[in-house]
Order: sequence, then C-alpha cells, then structure tokens
Amino acid sequence: MSTELGRANVELGDIRAEVASQLEHLHWDVRHREVGVVTQTGDGVAHLRGLPSAGYGELVRTSSGVTGMIFDVRPEELGILFLDASESVSAGDEMHSLGRVASVAAGPELLGRVVDVLGRPLDGGQPIHSNEFLPMEREAPAVAERRPVRTPLQTGTKVIDSLLPIGQGQRELLLGDRSTGKTALALDAILAQRSSGVICVYAALGQRKSTVAEVVATLKRGGALDHTIVLSADADAPAGQQYLAPYAACSIAEYFMRAGRHSLIIYDSLTAHADIYRRISLLFERPPGREAYPPDVFYLHARLLERATRLRDDLGGGSLTALPIADTLGGNVAAYIPTNLISITDGQIILDSHLFNEGVRPAIDVGLSVSRVGGKAQPPILRELASDLRLVYSQLNELENFARFGAELEQEARARLERGRRVREAFKQVRLAPLTLLQEVGTLFAVREGYLDRIAVAEVSAFLSALCEELRAVPADVEASLYTDAHLSAETEGMLRTALKSVCGRRSERAHHES
Repeated sequence: MSTELGRANVELGDIRAEVASQLEHLHWDVRHREVGVVTQTGDGVAHLRGLPSAGYGELVRTSSGVTGMIFDVRPEELGILFLDASESVSAGDEMHSLGRVASVAAGPELLGRVVDVLGRPLDGGQPIHSNEFLPMEREAPAVAERRPVRTPLQTGTKVIDSLLPIGQGQRELLLGDRSTGKTALALDAILAQRSSGVICVYAALGQRKSTVAEVVATLKRGGALDHTIVLSADADAPAGQQYLAPYAACSIAEYFMRAGRHSLIIYDSLTAHADIYRRISLLFERPPGREAYPPDVFYLHARLLERATRLRDDLGGGSLTALPIADTLGGNVAAYIPTNLISITDGQIILDSHLFNEGVRPAIDVGLSVSRVGGKAQPPILRELASDLRLVYSQLNELENFARFGAELEQEARARLERGRRVREAFKQVRLAPLTLLQEVGTLFAVREGYLDRIAVAEVSAFLSALCEELRAVPADVEASLYTDAHLSAETEGMLRTALKSVCGRRSERAHHES
C-alpha cells in the first residue's frame, strides 16, 4: 500500500510540475469592454444607455451583427441610427463600439458596379475587395488648396454648354418639378464623359428600385457604366443608409480627385435627402424649424457641396464637379430647400413644366437659369458663337406674347421673332443623346451664319440632325483643337461650310424629288 501511495505522490508531483510549466507561459490581463443597453427602438432608430467613451459618428453593433451609427449624443443616453434592417433589435439588447467612424470602400474596384452605402454589391456580382476605406464625413478642402474653375466640363447638352457652361470643380443645381427631365440631363452629362476620362458617381437617394434599375440599364446601353459607380440607397433601404448615401458617394468621388483624376457626382435628389433627415430628426425629438425641418438643414447640404472643387496642381490638380438635383412643387423655386441649395451652389439650371408640356426639351428656363462661373469655363470658340444667343432666346417669349395678342410688329422685330424661334428649335435635343463639342460648334455656326433662316421652323431639327451625322466623320484631332483655339480656324470653318453645303444639297435633292 505504501508503494501505491508513493506512486500516487509521484504522479501528483508530475502533474503539479506540468501545470506550473504551462502557467509560466501564460500572460494574464484584464480586458475592458464598454457596452450599451438598448432602452427603446423603432422606425430604424434606437436609444442606448452606456458606452460613455463613444462619440458622434462612431459605429456600433449588436451581438447579432446589426450595425448602427451614433447620431445623437445626450448626457444620459445615445441615439443610434441603424444602417441595417433593425426589426430583430429589441430593448435590453447590448451594443458595442467598433472603434471607428462610418467609412466606405473606394478605388477603381468599384467602377462599373452598383453598391450600397457600406460598399456591398447590389448588382449580383462578386464581392468588392478594396484596400482603401475613407470616412464618409470629411472636411472640405481648404481655400488655399483650391484653384479657380477654368476648365470646361462638356455635358453634351447644347443649351447648357452654350448658355450655361459648367466647369470642372463647379456645383450646379438642377432644379424643377417632378418629371421635367432633371435626371435625363444628369445622365446625358455622364454619357458625355465616355471618352473624356472623367469618373462619374451617381447617388440614387430614396428612389424606387425600378428607377435605379432603369438608370443602370441606360448607362450600360450607352457604354458609360464602365466609368461610373452607382451608389443606391433606395426608398426601401434603412433610414441610416439614405442619410449617409450622399456623403459616402462624395468620399468615393473624392478618392479619384485626390488621385489627380477628374470626377463628376450626381445627387438624385437632395430634396429626398432633406426629407429623410427631417424624419430622423423628428424621431430623435430635435426641435423643428421652418416646414418641420431641423434648424441645421442648411449645414446638412453646405458641408456636402463644399467638398466639390478643383485642387491646386501641386496637390494633383484633380477636380470634383457636383450636379445636385432638387425638386420643386408647382415651379416654386422660393421654397425652403431650393433656396438653401441655390445659395450654396455656383448656379442653377431651372426646368419649367410649362416648357416641357409645350414640347421644348430640355425644358430649361434660360431666363431664370444661371451659371456663376460663366464663360470662364467655356471653350473660347463656343463662347464666341453663343455670345448673342442668350439675348435672342430671352426676347423670344416677349415677342411671341406681342404677336399672340395681334400686335403688329415692325420688320426688324419680326426678323428677331423668326430667328428666336429657330434658335429655340436649334436648342431642342432628344434625351440620352449627348453631342460632341464639334457637333455643338456646327449647330451654333449654322445659326450664326443664317443657314437656319432659309428653312422652315418645323424642319430645323431634321436639318441639324443631318448636320450632326455629317460631322461624325471628322477626325478627332479637329475636335481636340476646339477646346484651345480662340477662334475658328480657316480650315475648321471650311470643313463646317462643306458639311452644311452637303446637308443643304441633299435637302434640295429630296425636295426636288418630292415635287
């Protein structure tokens, strides 16, 4: 028995030695982890107690993986804005901080893709792997980092490029009633960048899924999806995604600007964004102001649109051009959100529902629209050819009103009226068919030289379509020179006259055969 007892003591000693040996390699420490407890939840938001070290904009997550952002900071509780579906979250659930602010994936890997605010693909494609993650909320470039807007951004829309030019780094508001062609103008601008090297970002805010799918299909048919990123926060997305969508899209576009590239971003629309911000603010019981919007709704869009600029050459020389879209009701441009955006941006393009119903497409009200950059960001040749057309276009309505009421017009006034009608017809353009700079120059050259005065108003559109088709065969180097030449060269003018003569000749032959 003593032998067995001795053997047991030896085994216990071996075990103690083994345990002691293992414990020598262990390092003990105390882990501190803050958690918060949900006290109330509903409608995509929650109230949380705890997390004393967390700050505004920080991401938090539940144990089940539902992500939210700290949107409201109060002495006793935090307001959480969910970025995922939050139906599974209930009072008593714990949330912990992720230790970082809301960020979005950025980089060339996103080109041609449709993603949500968190960078997850919505197009059924492969997951996106990016090494770059940028904060959604970033400070705008300082004044000293910016350079003046001088380089034109071709939109492919005749009336905009001629009378309301947009420059790289500018912020130009598209404003009008629903279904007046605002999105079509924005898509034309994206389609016009197919060969310009400009990266485009389209932010769909609060739209129907079918509308977003139609936009994507349009870009794909037009061959523009390869240089475009579509970020969608549709009407069914959580309120947090709809709120963060424009900031996430702006960070993606800023990535290319900081890399020395030129980018164009479309916000469609900031009216929907303001509405979702109003809804969120009311849920958090923030004091309402005019039209129930919170008092800081101006800052909501000011800090977003200030990020659009043109950087100095030593910082890469990249640019970010913003085309925000806003809706009006009954053409009331003096409403709260439209006036805020007008005061923030560098100009506005106003679309009129009456012009739209009369068949003037695009239905741009030239008299109320303005580009504060103006001719400084316009090719010199285009500026020269369009110098007097804005006045002619503006006088047209007044002259038509006189003629409509039976007033007898002098011969000079009748000539201005007829020319104005042809100018208006020349500026008409089918949607989703942007023109090249050469085609726009050819159109304005035909107007200036009086080629349209010889044909009926109803035939102007067909004549100019034939001219644009004729100019497609012109070498690309001819068009490249139009961006820098101060005046039409004799060679270019001769080429335009030859093209116009060819179109006029075919038109005369067709008229002869018909007679």
